[in-house]
Amino acid sequence: MNKTTAKLAALAAITAAALALSACGGQSAGGGATTNPDGSSSGLSGPVVADGSSTVEPLTSAAADLFKEVGPDVNVTVATSGTGGGFQSFCAGETDISNASRAIEDDEIAACEAEGIEFTEIVAANDGLSVIINPENDWATDLTVEQLATIWGPDSEGEITNWNQVDPNFPDQPITLFGAGTDSGTFDYFTAAINGEEGAIRTDYSPSEDDNITVQGVAGDVGAIGFLGLSYVEENEGVIVAASVDGVSPSTETVQDGTYTPLSRPLFIYVNNASYTDKAQVKAFVDFYVENSLDIAELALFVPLTDEQVTTAQEELASLG
Repeated sequence: MNKTTAKLAALAAITAAALALSACGGQSAGGGATTNPDGSSSGLSGPVVADGSSTVEPLTSAAADLFKEVGPDVNVTVATSGTGGGFQSFCAGETDISNASRAIEDDEIAACEAEGIEFTEIVAANDGLSVIINPENDWATDLTVEQLATIWGPDSEGEITNWNQVDPNFPDQPITLFGAGTDSGTFDYFTAAINGEEGAIRTDYSPSEDDNITVQGVAGDVGAIGFLGLSYVEENEGVIVAASVDGVSPSTETVQDGTYTPLSRPLFIYVNNASYTDKAQVKAFVDFYVENSLDIAELALFVPLTDEQVTTAQEELASLG
């Protein structure tokens, strides 16, 4: 059992005990299911379907693993088609939850409206985007936003191919680039923050919706650089290194206090309102997700919500009934 699994098991036991003690009336968050003495929810079953951001996937998967202890007959599936791909499925009515590493956009809202899909936006955790380099790279450990724009800007395609073109003090070392694909909210956020326009980026890099491929690419090339979520840096400590940006390193503290700019952001789940009100298992899972959001974020190596963000999420769900 690894450290994260052990934490999940311990938190599950605590949660189950708390549910058992509080089950005076026998009603669970599932809207009709009862809570057994061991904390499990009898009568609560069925699917919960989530899709979307690969960055948010570890967070929702951690919630799903923990929820198994209290809803063992509920089948939570979590796919990763990227934030944009997730919204396509969500607005077509194919999923209950859409994982997103950026806020939903106007054209996606219109797509949902066209299909009669009403939804609620929930901030599930916080994250910082990390600029990652190979551990043997000892020259680009602190980069400016201007230098990042020089590396990643669309005008740099085929032009900026060596580190000494970014800074003459950098070595004569070819640059290899890895990062999120165009369906990823990470891609949207990074390009807007660094290049000043969403989607503006050189195309001669290796894109992927799977952030683990970016990790592998940077880990295997001393001249490589990439961008992805902070959680992947913590999961791959020693394999990759996060560069500071304008002198500030990405961390829980710098993301929460707002000093790590411009590459910090909230992470979202979007909940289909009809799924929440009509499917007991979806309501139970989403309520559980929010109520345990701080512990889930810690277990999944994300930055926890602030107290204000937790209160807002609870109020959003309460408004649905």
